[in-house]
Amino acid sequence: MFDHIGFNVDDVARSKAFYVAALAPLGMAVLAEGEGWAIIGSSAGRIWIGQLGLAASPIHFAFRADSRAAVDAFHKSAIQAGGRDNGAPGLRPEYGPGYYAAFVYDPDGHNVEAVTGSAT
Repeated sequence: MFDHIGFNVDDVARSKAFYVAALAPLGMAVLAEGEGWAIIGSSAGRIWIGQLGLAASPIHFAFRADSRAAVDAFHKSAIQAGGRDNGAPGLRPEYGPGYYAAFVYDPDGHNVEAVTGSAT
């Protein structure tokens, strides 16, 4: 189980604004921040973003959501915060029974997912 994941971004302020908006529907918020970095998350998991070197090559990571409504809200909030759609909310039977997810690209091109196995 991961405690947190960290990666460099091109613009901490822009990425922080994106992640704060996109992850709010999943119950996440800024936990700590300093000059050139921020930690966003909850007790369920965190991301560290910073400008302490070159931006990371695009990666993929997923956050567990409590419900399909939370996945839907994540996608909507992420798009409104400047994310680019990479898969509207919906069932993904190719990933497993009941796998309901949405995907967005963040400002640096990272593929961010919210997923639930909940039927509601």
